[in-house]
Amino acid sequence: MPTPTTPPSRVRRALRTLGSDIRDARKRRALSMETVAGRAFTSRKTLQRIEQGDHSVSVGIYASVLNALGLLDRLTALADPANDAIGMELARANLPQRVSSKKATPKKRGDDNDGSSDQ
Repeated sequence: MPTPTTPPSRVRRALRTLGSDIRDARKRRALSMETVAGRAFTSRKTLQRIEQGDHSVSVGIYASVLNALGLLDRLTALADPANDAIGMELARANLPQRVSSKKATPKKRGDDNDGSSDQ
């Protein structure tokens, strides 16, 4: 069983894939590690850890690197409800089967709020 500081293997694999994709994006843009690290306000060593998928690097630094590469907009879409098929299905399953209309309650005398009085 993983310790609290070591995420499950599935998470580690996802971070390694993300790191590899970040490295490939940097190389496709022909940017050096120094350039991207500088734009992300981090060190070259931290960028190297990100490209290796290090789980101990904060998500904020990952976001800064994605921003430096022009890929930050994809991060904001990760948990978007439109992309959450399971969440949307659960929400649909919890919708009521029938909806009844609320009956209008009669106004009490003097509750017209139109400034006039009934006297």
